[in-house]
Amino acid sequence: MVVGILQLELLLYSPNSLKEKRGIVRRILDRCRVRFPASCAETGLQDIWQRAQLGFAIVGQDQDFLLKLFDQIEEEIVRLGSAEVSDRQTEILHY
Repeated sequence: MVVGILQLELLLYSPNSLKEKRGIVRRILDRCRVRFPASCAETGLQDIWQRAQLGFAIVGQDQDFLLKLFDQIEEEIVRLGSAEVSDRQTEILHY
């Protein structure tokens, strides 16, 4: 079993308030939940309206598959056009 953890820090383009930020983050997370077999949540920077930190976790059997999924998640977030990825950290745990 392989567990993959992805942490993304995003720079949000358009929010002018925390309420707008939460709407953007909610749309990003909802889209990722539908498109990818990953658990995801906002994991930090909740009080900064221009930035967001998102965490994703996937359990699988193949490390390469997990890394490809993480790349696809990042591409999807950028494709949505409301944020850019400013930092990315991944961790792979083997059991």
